[in-house]
Amino acid sequence: MVQLHSTPVSRCLDIRLLVFGFEVFDLLAVFMLLAILNFALSPFGGWVMLLTWILPGLLAMALRFGKRGKPENYLLHLARFYLTPGIYHAFQDAKSNNNKFLRMRSNL
Repeated sequence: MVQLHSTPVSRCLDIRLLVFGFEVFDLLAVFMLLAILNFALSPFGGWVMLLTWILPGLLAMALRFGKRGKPENYLLHLARFYLTPGIYHAFQDAKSNNNKFLRMRSNL
């Protein structure tokens, strides 16, 4: 008889991917802000470098505590909600009276 080969599999396949307690999209936003501020403010030197690190740190803390208890990819869905139109149409709006169905309805 041939034995069945098996390998252990994790039971939590639906767990969200977290790096240091942040979602990947959130870390990308924090590091993008850090890179932009570093590039924009580095010629000024001095205390500006401290500001370069404080603002992304504040953003990271705001994301960490503001998203507590929210579902996965909350900010992405929130951005899509506000940036997309609220009403979707399956067809184009009828602009002219050349449509025979519109003329039939107006005769009723």
